[in-house]
Amino acid sequence: MKFQLKDFFLNKNKLKKFIVIFTSVLVLFSVTYNNCRIKQIKRINNISEVNIINEENVSPRELFLDSWQIIKTNYYKNNLNKQNWNRWKKRYVNRIKTEEDAYVAINSMLASLDDSYSKFMSKEEFMAQNSAINSKLYGIGINIASISGKIYIVNVLEEAPAYIAGIRAGDIILKVNGEDVNGQTIYHVAQLIRGEANQNLELELLRGREKFVKVVKREEIKVKTIDAKKLTEDIGYIRVSSFIGVDTPKEFIIALNRMKDSKGLILDLRGNSGGLFQNAIMISNLFMKKGVIVNVIARQGKKNVYAAQDGGCIYDNPVVVLIDGNSASASEILSSALRDNSRAVLVGTKTYGKGLVQKIFSLPNQSGMNLTIARYLTPKGVDINKKGIEPDFTVNFSHSDFINNVDPQLIYAQRYLEKHAISGL
Repeated sequence: MKFQLKDFFLNKNKLKKFIVIFTSVLVLFSVTYNNCRIKQIKRINNISEVNIINEENVSPRELFLDSWQIIKTNYYKNNLNKQNWNRWKKRYVNRIKTEEDAYVAINSMLASLDDSYSKFMSKEEFMAQNSAINSKLYGIGINIASISGKIYIVNVLEEAPAYIAGIRAGDIILKVNGEDVNGQTIYHVAQLIRGEANQNLELELLRGREKFVKVVKREEIKVKTIDAKKLTEDIGYIRVSSFIGVDTPKEFIIALNRMKDSKGLILDLRGNSGGLFQNAIMISNLFMKKGVIVNVIARQGKKNVYAAQDGGCIYDNPVVVLIDGNSASASEILSSALRDNSRAVLVGTKTYGKGLVQKIFSLPNQSGMNLTIARYLTPKGVDINKKGIEPDFTVNFSHSDFINNVDPQLIYAQRYLEKHAISGL
């Protein structure tokens, strides 16, 4: 069965309006698919469509009141973290004079929810997030990984600013613009590296025993989220680095077409911190003819079941999914969907554990808000939030493995498929 791109083409004209369901810091677009297996994903709780950017200009006080109302009526916990929400209006409504006052008040309200995934975004932050969704980032063209608390550069895009500056895979990032990043999360370091175009970024690096500093100018980087290759004649490999981009489904289908004759497939989700909810659903569906993909529990306990739709586009052969502690959100949806429906085994280490769903709200003054509106459960009804998903086969990846360019998790997955998929045992 050949997978047709036209069947999953994302109509970008429809991106002016969307439903946003976050499974990391990202959004679910309301787009349509022609025929094939994935039809339009149903909405949660009749969430209305909103504009990506709200061009309306309002006073700081009105911006605060809009935000206050959105949180009150949409946050997934009805009790708003066991507090009387009216107290925030009483505290701030008559004290807000400037935009900065509004930002402080909104951030204070969100902080009271004790929910790190709900956050306010200024105009600049909201624009940056939308650029990421459109697979356009302003950065220097590197991929990073956290190994034993150290931030390694694992790949440098050719002809990207970092490559031209002489930065290479294997370099360790010590500081970004003077900030020590040792022990910091991948997400935090990535946010430091990304930023406005044509702005200089200072990196302190370690290569072997040599410390050095590189100043690199950020440029627009076209994000490619899918990498595919044949490991052997019988075993294919697809790496999904992120579910963020609107082009990810098209890229994945192209990759899967290349692997369609393989007797077994390795799907690598290591380091993938999430992305578009709909992308995770759609890719899950490419491996499933039937069964539940994910259960979403909305405000007031309403349950929405996202199930596979048998449309004829399917990869039937055995699959191994590689996961680690940075596999989160959309990666966890895909991993649990395939494992719970006996379509894959999981190899690696326990995943991050993010089982909450966010919606992006466009606010006036071109600002925005990510707000948790629901939680999700695996097909078998397991809540993985703050718990993660345990692999079927635990295989560690050590610092020395990275230094020696050895990937024990990939080796294990390949050997598993050689035994169980190719030999037929």
